[in-house]
Amino acid sequence: MSPKPSIPHLIPNEGIWAGRVWLPASSAPNGLAGPRVVGAIDGRVFDLSRRFQTFSDLVNCGAPAKEIPQCLGSEIASVEELQENSVYTNRAATLAQETRPCLLAPNDILATKACGVTFIRSLLERVIEEKAKGDPQAASQVRQAILDTLGNDLSKVKPGSEETVALKAKLIEQGIWSQYLEVGIGPDAEVFTKAQPMASVGYGVQIGIHPKSKWNNPEPEIVLAVSNKGNIQGATLGNDVNLRDFEGRSALLLGEAKDQNGSCSIGPFVRLFDESFCLDDVKTCEIGLEISGEDGFHTSGSNKMIEISRSPEELVRQAIGDNHQYPDGFMLFLGTMFAPTEDRDRADEGFTHHIGDRVTISSPKLGQLTNWVAHTNAIPRWEFGIRDLIDYLQRSRVT
Repeated sequence: MSPKPSIPHLIPNEGIWAGRVWLPASSAPNGLAGPRVVGAIDGRVFDLSRRFQTFSDLVNCGAPAKEIPQCLGSEIASVEELQENSVYTNRAATLAQETRPCLLAPNDILATKACGVTFIRSLLERVIEEKAKGDPQAASQVRQAILDTLGNDLSKVKPGSEETVALKAKLIEQGIWSQYLEVGIGPDAEVFTKAQPMASVGYGVQIGIHPKSKWNNPEPEIVLAVSNKGNIQGATLGNDVNLRDFEGRSALLLGEAKDQNGSCSIGPFVRLFDESFCLDDVKTCEIGLEISGEDGFHTSGSNKMIEISRSPEELVRQAIGDNHQYPDGFMLFLGTMFAPTEDRDRADEGFTHHIGDRVTISSPKLGQLTNWVAHTNAIPRWEFGIRDLIDYLQRSRVT
């Protein structure tokens, strides 16, 4: 594993950033507590709600990086202040009780989609999950058997090519073809719904692991912000929290393995494409992952976007087009190549989260996203949804 990139601050000072902040009634000009769309420039965070009432409005405006500097409202806080306010130990029990501005996940009513099996290393781990049937004790033996047969070098295989047709026939004959190999090297990418609109959590709060899960992991990823026309407007970081035992038992449990309370973390801000940051930068990003447990456990690793098997543009094209539209735009997780596999509790059982784990995902050009692990039924419930947002916007009548 390569070392985690070092990120001293929440986000770099350069660039144009957009996101959302919960503004308590005491800080709101209209006296109404609620979510505000914000822009961050040079370490300062400004209200954009006179121009953009939702993050969807911003993503679909055409050229958000050019518009933001022209529509800055009042300054809400510094980035450093928001970073401190947003850590869960400094937060109130509910959003309604907050007394200081704090970060939310940047996306609101946008759909939250995710791509799986887009890196060869994660492809092999998914095959191992399936063959082990969700049993972490069997994973080590299955992993070695699959590597002995497949090898670890599928990186030269182009998904959907004629070469993969021949490879598929060979693997079927050897008895190790898998549904994950189908989406990993076949013509059609895996694109699934990660979370409902408004359900994602942001920087500093707790992420949720189902209390019945005994084998789970973080998935550090880049997340694209995409307009309703399929234009990629910017990128941020995400944690596609995954229950390996649930999905390993049956692919039909994917929804439960992926979509639970607090199982989708995105943030801290979306860095918008401008002269200083573009899609080519995304394609060369290295995404670091660091996990520190209260039991003294520590591991780190990284994803290298240059090793992705399908380009970001191809994944976006497979998600939106004549066959599927997203009128509010969407966020798209691009997949991960790194999943921790070190033994944690017992030999040959690999990695799983413990309550209290600190998970930091970082990249030099996208900042850092830090969360703490807890059970899904022990973290704040998701209570502010689309109906609440509509009610807030109607009452606030931001002008």
